[in-house]
Amino acid sequence: MKKVVALIMASVFAFSLAGCKKSDDKKETKAESKTESKTESKAEEKKDGQLIKVGIINNDPNESGYRTANDADLQKMFTKENGYDASFSYSLKNEEQIQYAKTFIQNEVDYLLLSAADTAGWDSVLQDAKAAGVKVILFDRTIDADPSLYEASIVSDMNKEGETAVNWLAGQNLPEYNVIHIQGVMGSAAQQGRSGALDKKVAAEGNWKIVKQQTAEWNAEKAQQIVQSVIDSGEKFNVIYAENDDMAKGAVAALDAAGISHGVGKDVVVMGFDCNKWALEELLKKNWNYDGQCNPFQASYIDSIIKDIEAGKTPEKTIIMEEKGFDAATIKQEDVDNYGI
Repeated sequence: MKKVVALIMASVFAFSLAGCKKSDDKKETKAESKTESKTESKAEEKKDGQLIKVGIINNDPNESGYRTANDADLQKMFTKENGYDASFSYSLKNEEQIQYAKTFIQNEVDYLLLSAADTAGWDSVLQDAKAAGVKVILFDRTIDADPSLYEASIVSDMNKEGETAVNWLAGQNLPEYNVIHIQGVMGSAAQQGRSGALDKKVAAEGNWKIVKQQTAEWNAEKAQQIVQSVIDSGEKFNVIYAENDDMAKGAVAALDAAGISHGVGKDVVVMGFDCNKWALEELLKKNWNYDGQCNPFQASYIDSIIKDIEAGKTPEKTIIMEEKGFDAATIKQEDVDNYGI
């Protein structure tokens, strides 16, 4: 009898051990499959039309008419209706933009869209983005970073913008060039390209002189103050080379206040960039002389690149926006209508 009881107890004990082992195995398998299924389900959700998560870092929309148009173009494209979950951050300071980029990476965006305030300082954060699987697309401005750190770049050729403007100015065949050079935010690609061409020309020509060279940070009021300071100094000048339309507008306000004529056949040649509609109208009225185009409509290009990447295609690394310069002597109303922003 004792032998029978012992046999029964041994059987029960063995069964319970097997049950525990089976339960533990079940837990282990569950834990392993949870990790695997997380990745699989994420991929599956994407296939099933999950919104593409995008972090967009841009300059302040109030910086200029160009930037307002650029931001509006992006806001219109990157919507839930178009398949995107988009977040926007703005700053004219590189260090703030870099912090925004770090936050977007932590928030696990799929794409980081960047218009950098400064060309330098981006390597580290873009390396972090790459390590996290976040794909970076540059727009509007280039940066000094290894191209392997970003998928594509949709930009204006700022050097060409500057060269086109300076070549136009040289073609005016003025007896001498005494230039007030009003710069944009220092270190930005737009400032470097537009400044570089003028600096090069001044260094090469004996009758070209920079009377005043100072940043107004894209701001009309600061530009007005710069020009007013030159007027007050009594130093002669005959060219305003402003690196955006708003600064050209501020410069003209100072000229008007001092009773100095400007525009076609007048005392001072006025040059701007961006092709705001109101600026092109100033050319049409012959109050300004030149305006260089900077195309702000990049959203459709970015959308197309993202669609290619999602489809497993490799996008073109660099896409240069088509741009031109406008001369007050030849501009037509249709140019204002077609190219004004």
